[in-house]
Amino acid sequence: MPQIAQIVSTYASQIFWLLIVFGLIYFGIGKAMLPKVAGTVEARDRKIADDLAEAERARARADEIEAAYRARIAEARTAALKAAQNAKVASAADAEVRVKAADADLAAQAAKAEAELATAQAKALAGIEEVAVEAAQDIVARISGRTVEKAAATGAVKSVLANG
Repeated sequence: MPQIAQIVSTYASQIFWLLIVFGLIYFGIGKAMLPKVAGTVEARDRKIADDLAEAERARARADEIEAAYRARIAEARTAALKAAQNAKVASAADAEVRVKAADADLAAQAAKAEAELATAQAKALAGIEEVAVEAAQDIVARISGRTVEKAAATGAVKSVLANG
């Protein structure tokens, strides 16, 4: 069989070329391409680590800013409460002053009204006395037909008003 005899003679050269090709592939990939890929992977890992570190620094800075913001909000809230309390106290004091002034004004008006009422009452009593005197003179004149002097009628009316 010539094919089998041919395999033996060509077998050694095929193994030789197989080893040469595998050697070239090994050294080409292992020594030339692998360091570039490893360098790229290493650079990518370094970039990811740097990005993560930067993100951590940014998060820490954001936390600091948030803490400062919350502190300013708390200070503003405290100041607003204090201002509201001060305004409430000032408003209460102002209202108290106005109420006292209004009370004094009302007391003065009430005293004036009482004085006017007493004057009007005195005038009314004087007017009643005068009307009573005239009515007494008129009644005596109608019933008895006699006229009564004003001084006598006034004395009678005063004595009746004083007793009763």
